[in-house]
Amino acid sequence: MIKQSVQQMDGISVKGDGIKGVTMRVLVRKEDGAPTFAMRHFSVESGGYTPSHLHPWEHEVFVLSGQGEVECAGEVKSIQGGDGLFIPSNDLHQFRNVGQQPLEFLCIVPIESDCGEPVPGS
Repeated sequence: MIKQSVQQMDGISVKGDGIKGVTMRVLVRKEDGAPTFAMRHFSVESGGYTPSHLHPWEHEVFVLSGQGEVECAGEVKSIQGGDGLFIPSNDLHQFRNVGQQPLEFLCIVPIESDCGEPVPGS
């Protein structure tokens, strides 16, 4: 078993075009022995956003805290702590923090998508 604490991990500042105020922590990755899924924790500062992007894998998202919006395949929905999301493969999507507190969420992706390594705003 692997146990990781977000509070004790250094965050990776996610940089690139169309990204503002995003930090990521990888909780579970291939190197931990995970055969199927990677789990990542994202924190988006107030006014921040992930890039608008798409990729050939689905992912599941659980919003831990904060208020934001997600745009997926042209549809915009409000999100907040406690919300669960399914982002289909190849759907253009972006997360934006519209609140005053950090928007924090977990993102689960297939291990083969990126072996749990940082991918901007996935």
